[in-house]
Order: sequence, then structure tokens, then C-alpha cells
Amino acid sequence: MPRLSSTRSAFVTLAVIAIVACARTTSGQVTPSSSGARASATDTAHVASTTVRVPGGCTEPRRTPPDSVGCYVAATQQLGVVAATPLYWHLDRYPTRAAAESARGDHGVVAEAHHRVWLFTIADANWRPSGGERIARVGPLPLVAGRTYSAYYIEGVVPPGARTPAHTHAGPEAWYVLEGTNCLMTANESRVAHAGETLIVPEGPAMILTGVGPTTRRSLALVVHDASKPWTIPAQTFTPAKSCPP
Repeated sequence: MPRLSSTRSAFVTLAVIAIVACARTTSGQVTPSSSGARASATDTAHVASTTVRVPGGCTEPRRTPPDSVGCYVAATQQLGVVAATPLYWHLDRYPTRAAAESARGDHGVVAEAHHRVWLFTIADANWRPSGGERIARVGPLPLVAGRTYSAYYIEGVVPPGARTPAHTHAGPEAWYVLEGTNCLMTANESRVAHAGETLIVPEGPAMILTGVGPTTRRSLALVVHDASKPWTIPAQTFTPAKSCPP
């Protein structure tokens, strides 16, 4: 085999280095999740907890065994332009997906979470589906009339000690707690919701969520966000008004 000249050898070495560097850059890119959430060039991988491992990052659909620890996107929905009529999050449970689909209206979405089939609907206070078991009505949701919104539904099975990074939303967030205790911290307040209770935080304030006590927290969450913006936005600086109870 003929020898390479020193000049040609140097050229080949530089080409190999460039190819390797390019491969490393490509493998490190963050791609949008299959949930349909928006991503921008400045987005980084979202984590569900900064203290203990919680798989899913609240951005992936569940692919793990039902009700195992994790934070997953259960469904997304385009709501369109909202009117001035107060709107609520209706949570109804069905024995089968087919039954839930048959009851779903124009503003509903069917999701599977916590071993159950759910019909989630954004509608006025008196809305009711056919059949199913009414679990909760959360609201009214503090929305801006005339704005175009999207809905982002989350299933959370979160171990004790898990704590979210500081973040904010371009719209309200609401929770329904099935088991355990959820604590919300903002710069102005600290609020707690136990099993069977709900929480709503309006658009704007930075927040941190954490579980309270030794019990695994199982919850459903809804972020109704400006459709032109990501469902969650990292908060750079945040000091809670007070800590959550132990």
C-alpha cells in the first residue's frame, strides 16, 4: 500500500476529528417528545424532580408498568379560542376506553392513567357526560377570554422527597390528588392539597411542587397554556414564601 504524504495524512486526521465531533453534537441534541409539546432551540430536557429520580420527565407517554413511579404526559388537546364563560376541568372515569370515547364531546379527551380510563373535559360548570363516574370538577380555571389555549394532561406517581425544579406556565395549572399530599410553593404562599382535594395556580408565578409526608403521591394535573408557548417554562430565580410542612 502506498504511503500517505505528511500533508495528506494531516488532512485525513483533521477530517476524522470533524466527523467525530459532528456525531457527538448530533447524539446530544434534544428532540421534541412524542406528546406533541412545543420545543425551541433553547429548550433543555425537562426533569420531574431535582431530588429523587422520577422517570418520564412529565414529557413522555407512559411505557412502564401501570402506576409505577414516574411523571408522564397522559394526553394533549387543542382547545382553540376560549370565550368569557367560566370553564372547569371535569374528570370522569369509565370502565372501558370505548365507553369513554362514546361519551366524549368536542372539548373532551380520553386518557389512561392510574389503572383507569378517564374522560377529561374543559367545559362550563354544568356540563355532564353520558354514563361514567364523576370524580371531580376543578375550577373555574383563570383563563383569558379571546386567547388560544392548549391543554396538557399529566399522570404523576411521585415518591416521597421528590421536588420539581422552579418553573412557570403561560396559563393556569390545576391538580387533583388521588393519594398522598401535594404542596405548592410560590413566592407569595405555600398551599397543600390532600387526597380528594384540588389546587389551582394562575398564570405567571414561579412555583415548586413537592410531596409532603412519607406516602407516594398519585395525582392528575392539567396545564392550560397559551398555545403559542411551551407547556412549561424554567424559572431562573425563585425564592418560596415559606417551606412546605414536613
